[in-house]
Amino acid sequence: MAKYLKKGRDADQVAADDAKIRTTVEGILGDIAKRGDVAVRELSAKFDGWDRDDFRLTDAEVRDCMSQLRNQDIDDIRFAQEQVRNFAQAQKEALRDIEVETLPGVILGHRNIPVQSVGCYVPGGKYPLLASAHMSVITAKVAGVQYIATCAPPFQGKPAPAIVAAQKLAGADVIYALGGVQAVGAMALGTQRIAAVDMLVGPGNAFVAEAKRQLFGRVGIDLFAGPTETLIIADEKGADAELCATDLLGQAEHGPNSPAVLLTTSERLACETIAEIERLLGILPTAEIARKAWEDYGEIIICADEDEMIREADRIASEHVQVMTANPDRFLRELRNYGALFLGSRTNVAYGDKVIGTNHTLPTKKAARYTGGLWVGKFLKTCTYQRILTDEASARIGAYASRLCMLEGFAGHAEQANVRVRRYGGRNVPYAHAAAIEAAE
Repeated sequence: MAKYLKKGRDADQVAADDAKIRTTVEGILGDIAKRGDVAVRELSAKFDGWDRDDFRLTDAEVRDCMSQLRNQDIDDIRFAQEQVRNFAQAQKEALRDIEVETLPGVILGHRNIPVQSVGCYVPGGKYPLLASAHMSVITAKVAGVQYIATCAPPFQGKPAPAIVAAQKLAGADVIYALGGVQAVGAMALGTQRIAAVDMLVGPGNAFVAEAKRQLFGRVGIDLFAGPTETLIIADEKGADAELCATDLLGQAEHGPNSPAVLLTTSERLACETIAEIERLLGILPTAEIARKAWEDYGEIIICADEDEMIREADRIASEHVQVMTANPDRFLRELRNYGALFLGSRTNVAYGDKVIGTNHTLPTKKAARYTGGLWVGKFLKTCTYQRILTDEASARIGAYASRLCMLEGFAGHAEQANVRVRRYGGRNVPYAHAAAIEAAE
């Protein structure tokens, strides 16, 4: 049985924190629904120290932000966006509309129809996470979404130039300098100045994730993407302590509640990783945040063999799973619950987060048990249609439909079928309501 060399916070403590977040977010969303722009301004001033009459950036403000970046910065953003666009396009080409004749004269099909409007949230309170603009805006564009609005919080008291540039280059139609629950709430509910959208996408902190959860149904969402999670699966043949420690802390720096977990069959590697983490925390510029995340949410689990590591990994269902073992392909074949998989020591989560081309908006909090990450298909509605070409086919399907409807007691449904059997099949089928009365007597 797997044993814990280090364990994170107790599940009851985490649940209590989640309950507080739910209550806070519910109040904020209720305020936005009631007071609109006034509430949004007050919330932005309170949480971000940022207040203006209109949070939409003007063309001049966008140009000014882009002018603050070096040519190399712009080139790097364009390179990353090209990788995301290329992979998203390949994904879209794997989808197709279909039309098939399932019976003589019976045509069924489906079309992949883009969502009309999307609101993309780009986190940026602690760090200007411009990569989220690539992942959401470009993927929506490739899918064919007509209107895309973006929101990102101010960074150090003003719009973050790199985020604004990424949003503009990705093709956002409207760019707002607005963050937190007030941003996703305004885009979902609509205010006097901010148009409501049909769908919300993008990662965020625990409050943003909870806001999306509460807004789901009023609008669509991509998935529940809360605080970053990382799981490293390693053995002595695939990794060493430096790689494990670096990759754990590289994700722990996202925030103080970001889980970072090591699964290994080697107790020696586990102990060496703990020591290396302590060394790195002495020199890492983001050590204050990373240490808090590691102390509260970091875990090390010792497994007997690869079979047990696979079972534990599927139980944890982490957002990111990095495999550094002698045989990473086995995990590709057998793992079922993960947001994104990183195979071998040559790749890592940061590549996926920033530039390699796969989408970094991924399921957290065990949502990987039932969904994958953001991709072109999330922006498409697969809508079915049917057509019957002959009288014979309509009468044939109608006879079955009538009998099945009457099994359920739906006389009106049955009559929809019967009228077509009479009209197109030339059969004197009794009215469904008459048959129902006769059956009742």
